[in-house]
Amino acid sequence: MLYSIIVPVYNRPDEIKELLESLAAQTVKPFELLIIEDGSKERCDHLLDCYRSSFTIHYYFKPNSGRSDTRNYGMERATGDYLLFFDSDVILPPFYFERLQSAIEKQKCDCFGGPDAADASFSDVQKAVNHSMTGFWTTGGIRGGKVVAEKFCPRTFNMGFSRAVYEKVGGFEDMMGEDIDLSIRIRKAGFSISLIREAFVYHKRRVDLSRFFKQVNNFGQARIWLQIKHPGSLKIVHAMPALMLVFGAILLVAAIFFPWLLLLPLLYVMLIFFDSLFKNKSLKVALYSVVTAAVQISGYGTGFLKALWFKMILKQPLETKKNLTKLYNRG
Repeated sequence: MLYSIIVPVYNRPDEIKELLESLAAQTVKPFELLIIEDGSKERCDHLLDCYRSSFTIHYYFKPNSGRSDTRNYGMERATGDYLLFFDSDVILPPFYFERLQSAIEKQKCDCFGGPDAADASFSDVQKAVNHSMTGFWTTGGIRGGKVVAEKFCPRTFNMGFSRAVYEKVGGFEDMMGEDIDLSIRIRKAGFSISLIREAFVYHKRRVDLSRFFKQVNNFGQARIWLQIKHPGSLKIVHAMPALMLVFGAILLVAAIFFPWLLLLPLLYVMLIFFDSLFKNKSLKVALYSVVTAAVQISGYGTGFLKALWFKMILKQPLETKKNLTKLYNRG
């Protein structure tokens, strides 16, 4: 069984080097790697020769057209039985493909995804960002491999599906939430989707909090776009950050008359702090986690409310993603 790994790249040679090193360290290597350079000024092709003896690498350079089109470009050129997607800022544990193959041999997997985690080598802020994106008190824990109320939808930092899925469903569309959109279309086409917890990756997200805010703001907007395209896909869990923002604003006003109400947000802060402290065993990371959680909730919540107002209430048309912004800073 051959896996075709497809990685879109935009000005990220340092990230690609770490991904290449983690691929070279795999205990088994049933894969080919397709790197699609999407009009980068800082190309990564000079890094590849050192790894060609370890596994098959195909490199393509194309004009900039966005991440969805770039992944589709890669799928058109892939030869594997499964098409597998990673973001450029991902690092794989050495047993990733060994565990993935074992899981696929045990169960039918038309489409699958795995969690993300923070490696011990990550900075304190990166660990805090990871906690905010995977913790129960901020995202419900689905990115960390927890089962939540919504059906599991793989994300392209760690997602794969069979060639049969690709031939029937097609590729990614140029929209916000393109990976969730594809997951929904795969499920509607009758294919199974599995969460393979043991096939996790280390997701080395950006440490710039302003970029992190923009990233999660796009996530919030994407949920409204997905609801418009797939009515009924929006669940209460998706609206929780927006509801928390509204509740927080009401709470601040009410606290003028009832100061004890401020104990409620303090309790929530303590839950995040001690959850991170228990998981990361670091006081510094726990403190940072409070900050990154605030960025995550406010960014997602404002994006959700913005799209709700403009796209659902005012009925403004959905632009293509490439006409809005380059979302390579999302991952």
